[in-house]
Amino acid sequence: MMIMIRSIIRPEKADAVLAALMDAGFPAVTKYAVAGRGKQRGIKIGDVTYDELPKVMLMSVVNAADKEFVIDTIMDTARSEGKGAFGDGKIFVSEVEESYTISSGVKETAAASEGVPA
Repeated sequence: MMIMIRSIIRPEKADAVLAALMDAGFPAVTKYAVAGRGKQRGIKIGDVTYDELPKVMLMSVVNAADKEFVIDTIMDTARSEGKGAFGDGKIFVSEVEESYTISSGVKETAAASEGVPA
């Protein structure tokens, strides 16, 4: 089975997370610049409320067997010093039924990624 991991992290942590994933053997990542807010509803400085804060979304598809390792790598690298802080981000995990390589037209299904004939 293939798993898609989407992590929304602080922009200043993106390069470190990408390097950690590369060093761990997971170089295939898509990076997006995004904006949003979490439970804290943005940040208020004086009379001004910033309700959409800049973040980075990293998206990667890995085999299910690697899911926990990749999640731990992202969390350990993206978390603020100590026990973390509000705004460190969020990780979303979902199953991928199939994928296609555009250049070759090869289809990979969840069953094929486990070594089971499709």
